[in-house]
Amino acid sequence: MLSRTADNLYWIARYMERAETMARLLEVGSRISLLPTAHGYRNEWDSLLQASGTAFGFHQKYAEAEQCDIESYLFFDLDNPSSVATCISRARENARIVRTALTAQVWDALNTAFQELRVLAKQPRHQLELSRLTDWTMRHAAMVRGAIDATLLRNDGWDFLNLGYYLERSDNTARLMDVKYYVLLPRVEFVGSGLDNYQWTTLLRAMSAHRAFHWAYGGEVTARKIADFLILNRQCPRSLITCAEGITSHLARLERNYGKNTRAQEMALALEAGLAALSVEEIIEEGLHEFLTRFIGDIASLGGVVFETYLSGDVR
Repeated sequence: MLSRTADNLYWIARYMERAETMARLLEVGSRISLLPTAHGYRNEWDSLLQASGTAFGFHQKYAEAEQCDIESYLFFDLDNPSSVATCISRARENARIVRTALTAQVWDALNTAFQELRVLAKQPRHQLELSRLTDWTMRHAAMVRGAIDATLLRNDGWDFLNLGYYLERSDNTARLMDVKYYVLLPRVEFVGSGLDNYQWTTLLRAMSAHRAFHWAYGGEVTARKIADFLILNRQCPRSLITCAEGITSHLARLERNYGKNTRAQEMALALEAGLAALSVEEIIEEGLHEFLTRFIGDIASLGGVVFETYLSGDVR
């Protein structure tokens, strides 16, 4: 497969996963802001900007982190490279370029999302409830992913799409968890309190993982259980170790298809092995925020190596 085609497919997946994560971040902020005592380390809306990596761009455009401005910036603003609107538009443009590498069902799912988004963008903002926008985004992201899984050949194009999904999802799961760090109440006596656990439950609901969590663990929701579920539990579809396994699997398929082992495979295997060797106690001892920050850096490095190896046009 040509590197430019592989690059387009890879970024279709990354952009759609990123759009879904922006919607989930908005849902987390909306739910937590409803708490009367939600005054943590930072304003809960500013925490979304910090966790999403968009704080610098936002503050260049807006003086204060007001809810309405953040909602608009993370959903509609085309000046924000990570907004839902930007991500869906770029995913659709990448799909248009490699239209012949996609099935009609995948193209229709992407194009329908793009066309409906244009209609939404023309409506007055005060008429658009945030819950409607987040539900709309997650529904269309699921439709695109479903069309990919149901209709595409399991060839190298499918591997590049899934590499994009797993790399983006692992980064985004870590960022969603880190939102909790930014709104965590600063006094140690609140850790483990009802409010603390409610915030963790809110995070699970925003990630569509609440029921799955209770199937896996049952009983009380605690930070330790959630960290284990979202980082180390291989049954959780969004967990960091599940994503690492997916990355390793699709890189291994590419290795077999192309007959060449690369540094990307080595880094992915090391990442997966490092997670498999960890316990949740070791993560908590390191500090959840510190662990997540380190993991986000490792995923970014791996993504860079994947680009250099397969997508830059310079075959290594």
